[in-house]
Amino acid sequence: MFPIQESVISVPRAGGNGVMESFFARPKDTGSVPGLVVIHEAFGLNDNIREITRQFAEQGYAALAVDLFSNRNRMLCMLQVFHGMLIRPLHNSILSDLQAAMASLRREAGVNQDRTGAVGFCMGGAYALQLAVTEKDIKVASVFYGANPKPLEALAQSCPIVGSYPDKDFTTEAARELETVLVKNNVPHDIKIYEDTKHSFFSRQRTAVEAEASKDAWQRMLSFFHEHLS
Repeated sequence: MFPIQESVISVPRAGGNGVMESFFARPKDTGSVPGLVVIHEAFGLNDNIREITRQFAEQGYAALAVDLFSNRNRMLCMLQVFHGMLIRPLHNSILSDLQAAMASLRREAGVNQDRTGAVGFCMGGAYALQLAVTEKDIKVASVFYGANPKPLEALAQSCPIVGSYPDKDFTTEAARELETVLVKNNVPHDIKIYEDTKHSFFSRQRTAVEAEASKDAWQRMLSFFHEHLS
């Protein structure tokens, strides 16, 4: 593992509409490294997401955990989040802010701008999939229990995707639908549904089974990133 350095950075929102105070971690004293945008759950940019971001940096990635709620009314932000997931997937303000975050990440010193990806959890997973479709230059996306964008066939043009889902969740069927469309369109992927797990198993291991699922999902994701990003 690499020693890391971390900081809080101001990431411009799309259209110059303010900034997002976000968490950035990268390995110390390395040359050009791949970059990741890390997208939080509805809980916001909390300690759990910061720790995940640090772990990516320890693995050799420059990881930017963007705070979508920063300097905004949280309730208004949540309305925008759901509007972007349910009403206007692939064309919404949250996605635009994430695209701006991806552009900001690529401008960071030492980030290989040709080697970037996205990872998201729950609502963040849904937006990681939206980036997988709309950001033509990203190499990989990782989704944890996120909703699929609509139309589903948009994923025919996706970058490679690794996904981890519980088998007792509202997103379980989304995992099956996602794998079906990726297989149909020959998109490289690794989708797995974990038995006896519930929503947010990666961040809240309530049972020994969920702890093992979390470890396996992390290793699968790193292996997939090594193949398609590193």
